[in-house]
Amino acid sequence: MAISNIERKGSWYEVYNEQGKKTKTLAASLGELEGFSAHFFILSKGAWYELYDESGRKYKTLAKSIGDFISISGNTFVLRNGAWLETYDNTGKKINTRSAR
Repeated sequence: MAISNIERKGSWYEVYNEQGKKTKTLAASLGELEGFSAHFFILSKGAWYELYDESGRKYKTLAKSIGDFISISGNTFVLRNGAWLETYDNTGKKINTRSAR
């Protein structure tokens, strides 16, 4: 099921599917929500980005030293690393680098 929304309610994140049904509740202590798309979302905590699937299962951890979160869209997300914008796929693999200027 695709993610349509993730809302923070107090100390919880609630994940909703495309029918508006709540499918998962996660503790907000897992990290700060950076962004979400239909099939994955990213939380950050301390020195780490953690990627979660639509079922709320963490499947990848990346060091925040790879860059600052910019955006997420479809099956990719973008991080700024100095003067570069780096695009990663939903598995955490870097697929493109381009100048931020």
